[in-house]
Amino acid sequence: MLLFHGALRRLPTIFRRSISSSIDPKHPCNLMKQDPIEICADLWLQSFSRRDFPVAFVNLTGFLKKFDLWVLAYQRASAHFTGSAYPPRNVIHVPTLRNLQSLQESVISGSFSWGSTSDLLIRAPNDVPSTKIISKRKLKLLARAAGPPFQDHVVSELLLLVLEPIFEPRFSSRSHAFRPGRSPHTVIRTIRSNFAGYLWFIRGDLSAVSERFDHDLVIRCLEKGTKDPKILRLIRSGLKFSADPKLLVDGLEEKRKKKRKKKKRVLKENEPKPDPYWLRVFFNFSPDEAAQVPSYGGCGILSPLLLNLCLNELDVWMEEKIVSYFKPSKLDSIWKNSLRDGSHNPAWPEFVPAAGGKEKTKRMDYIRHGSHFLVGIRGPREDAAELRKEIMEFCEATFGRRPENQSLQIEHVTRGIEFLDHVISRRVIYPNLRYTGSGGKIVSQKGVGTLLSVSASLERCIRHFRNLELVKGDKDPEPLPCSPMLYSGQAHTNAQMNKLLETLADWFRYADNRKKVVGFCAYVVRSSIAKLYAARYRLKSRAKVYGLSGRDLRRPLRESTTGRAAPEFSDLLRMGLVDAIEGVQFSRFSLIPTCDYAPFPRNWVPHHERVLDELLRLQNPKVLGELMGSGFGGRRLPLDEMSRIVWSVKVNGQQRRALTQGPGPAIESC
Repeated sequence: MLLFHGALRRLPTIFRRSISSSIDPKHPCNLMKQDPIEICADLWLQSFSRRDFPVAFVNLTGFLKKFDLWVLAYQRASAHFTGSAYPPRNVIHVPTLRNLQSLQESVISGSFSWGSTSDLLIRAPNDVPSTKIISKRKLKLLARAAGPPFQDHVVSELLLLVLEPIFEPRFSSRSHAFRPGRSPHTVIRTIRSNFAGYLWFIRGDLSAVSERFDHDLVIRCLEKGTKDPKILRLIRSGLKFSADPKLLVDGLEEKRKKKRKKKKRVLKENEPKPDPYWLRVFFNFSPDEAAQVPSYGGCGILSPLLLNLCLNELDVWMEEKIVSYFKPSKLDSIWKNSLRDGSHNPAWPEFVPAAGGKEKTKRMDYIRHGSHFLVGIRGPREDAAELRKEIMEFCEATFGRRPENQSLQIEHVTRGIEFLDHVISRRVIYPNLRYTGSGGKIVSQKGVGTLLSVSASLERCIRHFRNLELVKGDKDPEPLPCSPMLYSGQAHTNAQMNKLLETLADWFRYADNRKKVVGFCAYVVRSSIAKLYAARYRLKSRAKVYGLSGRDLRRPLRESTTGRAAPEFSDLLRMGLVDAIEGVQFSRFSLIPTCDYAPFPRNWVPHHERVLDELLRLQNPKVLGELMGSGFGGRRLPLDEMSRIVWSVKVNGQQRRALTQGPGPAIESC
């Protein structure tokens, strides 16, 4: 036996792993039998099939026993910590898999504790244990200030893989934050399509309420989707854990700052590189409604799901209010019969009524992005004030906290409502204008209607640039040199700023003043790096920089040399010694793209939900029989013949898969 183990050590790693896995039945390589993506896909299908009659899943412990899901959770957590792509399954070392197996056993047995730093079952790939001897007090401060350990992130990733498909079909379609397929862009497009007929708006901020959800409230909301005691017990213990990152700052860092100045920090070998400059700048442009990411105890990435789970109570309550408030009027031009009537034809602009009256239809709509929501009301202001009072009472009764008066504001559409750094207002159209022959004054004007305007807030944009120290001043801001890019070359600086401008142009895609805002951003960025080049290359002004490098800063700039002939840039570029310089985008107003006015479908759903609905419909035996009975005979065109073949393969392949694989596994059998 000793001779066998000695020979086993001398074998290569791959063969040693295969031989040892064939000997040990509990080897982690033998536990990886299924594709984790297929497991998650089956869970999504089962949860969406119960969407019409939602029933709580009784047993989810079987998914905790699937080692393939643990490997996938480890891959996702590793990608987050290292800042790189998912590590493939075949390159994960056996000791790491065994540690992951120990973590799985501790979670299933109930011995796992959140935030435990004394008993680390698995470490991050870039975590190098320190060999320095430190005191016990300092070790506790470092452990508490470092936040949740890596194994907590793996457990939260696994819980997200299991719980997200269960609760996703239960959420309201009016919730758009922290959900797959939805984003702030879908909020802006929904507002443009569905909020055109409203005069009064309630803009709410429930951040103070959502930051302090009671643990019993979260568990009660979780019990509506799952009754598994281990899952509930695990999440309850995660909610109780809290890290105090201020301890390290207050106890250790202040002393270091007094003793020595801040030096440049050199990254370690396995340490992930920070985000590039353009991405850090764009993160600072994120609006307040989208920048606030919830964090509950040690749950980590599971916290946004818990936020939507609790605030879904408000979504359901508001949907009932929308139905009860609706009172149609035959004299009105829109919403004459039912709630399903759209506020406008998607092929036409979004008209807004000039004023409210008794003959107008009373209706409201609601949309939420995280802890921030917007309610549009078509009716008198008294109804908006009454609804505001009812929302505050509902939050106090359901969430245990009453929001402050300043967090719920009633505003009229003419004042402009700021939401996600966009201003919702209206503008009047004057297509027929008559002028005098000499003075040029308007004799008569006639407004056809008022359009809903969703424009980007230029004041917020200036404020973001001022926080980044790229401009100074408010009304007439003056660009400042881009000092963070002082030691970067011209090619790298232009490439970074082009990515920033492209991202900003995409962020303001659905703003009416897209050309104006993007043009202002391009002016600030171009002037900032032009001043930087003037200081770097010893030019006195940005006018000289524009004269040498062009309006888009495409031509190369180099420091003036005395008596030395520098090689041409084209020669250096041909030899591969320098990088090609990109011109700064949007240097002219005509190059800026216009606003995207594509109509948003009224009953829009994300792409993955449409695919799941279509797949569930095809799995129905009745629908499958109808598809099999529909014929394509009598057609002789080549395109029709090809479509018949594709349709036959689709239907027969789906039927063959259903016959060979059978129905999906039930949740209780896991």
